[in-house]
Amino acid sequence: MGDRKKHQSDGGEAREPVVENRKARFDYAIQDTLECGLKLVGTEVKSLRQGQASLAEGWVLAQVDPPQLTLMNVTIAEYPPAGANRQHDPIRQRRLLAHAREIVKFATEAKAKGATLVPLKIYWVKGRAKILIGIGLGKKQHDKRQDIARREDQRDIDRAVRKRG
Repeated sequence: MGDRKKHQSDGGEAREPVVENRKARFDYAIQDTLECGLKLVGTEVKSLRQGQASLAEGWVLAQVDPPQLTLMNVTIAEYPPAGANRQHDPIRQRRLLAHAREIVKFATEAKAKGATLVPLKIYWVKGRAKILIGIGLGKKQHDKRQDIARREDQRDIDRAVRKRG
């Protein structure tokens, strides 16, 4: 019990590393999000707790019949202290856990809009790994430039307000 306290902050939430896909919000306009559980093996959990994962190339395959979500092309690094015979495949397909109605809803929305289901973030809730996925519509190059210009304008405004105050 004392060991658990060491990993918690004052708010009671664990300070486990959060793995984010920052590039996803730059490349895609995210329409809707869904929190899912992750089906992992032991060495994947230990590696994730150290923040050793990459969502940059990942995407989610959604099937309606039977309702199923599969995480594709996401890298979770091997856990070095485990022996060679106990290692997992770093880029294996992983099942995502969600209610059937949510899976069907997301799969049909993504297919209707011609969108992609992209992983946005992996984080921990009560000791369990969760993944946030979103319906992403691809942005065009001019949309990305507008986002950059908007962000720079906001920075200039914030700087001016700080100087003034």
